[in-house]
Amino acid sequence: MLAEFVTSYAMRRIGAAIITMMAASVIIFAFIHLIPGDPLYVLLGDGATPDQADTLRAKLGLDQPIYVQYLVWLGNVLQGDFGNSLFFQEPVLTVIADGAETSILLASITMVWVILIGIPIGMLAATRPGTIVDQSASGLAMFFASVPTFWVGLYLILFFAAWLGWLPSSGYPSIFEDGGFANLRYLLLPSLALAAPNAALILRLTRSSMLDVSRQDYIRTARAKGIRPWQVTFRHIFRNALLAVVSAFGFTFAALISEAVVTETVFALPGIGRLVVQSILRRDYPVIQGVNLVTVILYLAINLLVDLINRMLDPRVELD
Repeated sequence: MLAEFVTSYAMRRIGAAIITMMAASVIIFAFIHLIPGDPLYVLLGDGATPDQADTLRAKLGLDQPIYVQYLVWLGNVLQGDFGNSLFFQEPVLTVIADGAETSILLASITMVWVILIGIPIGMLAATRPGTIVDQSASGLAMFFASVPTFWVGLYLILFFAAWLGWLPSSGYPSIFEDGGFANLRYLLLPSLALAAPNAALILRLTRSSMLDVSRQDYIRTARAKGIRPWQVTFRHIFRNALLAVVSAFGFTFAALISEAVVTETVFALPGIGRLVVQSILRRDYPVIQGVNLVTVILYLAINLLVDLINRMLDPRVELD
C-alpha cells in the first residue's frame, strides 16, 4: 500500500517537475542572453573585425532570432545534448562533469561536518535549555551563521596550512590521479569553511525542533510513565524532530553544490561554482545555461527524495 502510494506520488511529482524545468529553461535562456557583452569578441579577441564576428555568429547560430535559438537549444537538451562550450570547445556535459567531482565531494564532506557538528551540539543545547551550555551553543551558532565563509576560510588557511602545515591550502588533484583518496585532504579546509554557517543552521534547527517536540503531550506522558530520559530523548523527541532536519539537509546539500563559488575561489578549487564565474566572464552561454539547468534538476530531484524520506520516517506526513 505504501509502495503504491509512494510510486503514485513520485509520478505526479515527476510530471510537475517536467513543467517546472520547462519554465526554468525559458527563464535561464532569456536571462543568460541579457548579460552584457558579446561572446564572439571573447573568442576572437578585441582585434576581430566585424566580418569575422558575423561569420562566427552565423556558424554558431547566434544570428537567429532568440526564440529560434531557444527552440533549437531545448530540442537538443531533450535529446541529452547541452551543446558545446564556446571556450573549451567540448560538450557542455563533459565540462560540467570535470568540475562535478570537486563540487560533489566538497558538498558531501561538508555535509559530514554539518552532521557531526550541528546535530550533537543542537541535541545537547535542547536537553539543557537556558543553561550556559545552551547559551554558548546558540551564541556560537549565531556567530558562525553571520561571518562570511571566505573569512573562515582565510583563517583556516592561516592556521592549519601556513602555521601548522598540516593541510594543503589550495587546489585539488582528482582522487582518480596519483594519491587516490589521500587527495581528499585538499578538501578538508574548504569543507570546514563551508560547513561553519550550515552547521550553525542545523544546530539551531535541531535545537528548536527538539524543544517544540518536547513540549508535546505525548512526551509528558512518556516521562510520566517512567521511561528513561535517554530513551525519551532519542526515541521520541529526536526521532520526531528529525523530519525538519532531514528537509534542511536536502536543500543544504543542493545549495552547497551550486553556491560554493566563494569557497572554491578562496581555495582555488576546480568546481562548478568557479566554472560558472569563469563562464560568465567569458560569455560562454552554453555552459552557463547547462549548469543552471542541471542545478534546477538537482534541486527538484533532492526535493522529491526528501519528501519521500519524510514519508517513510513518519507515515502520518501527507504528500499532496
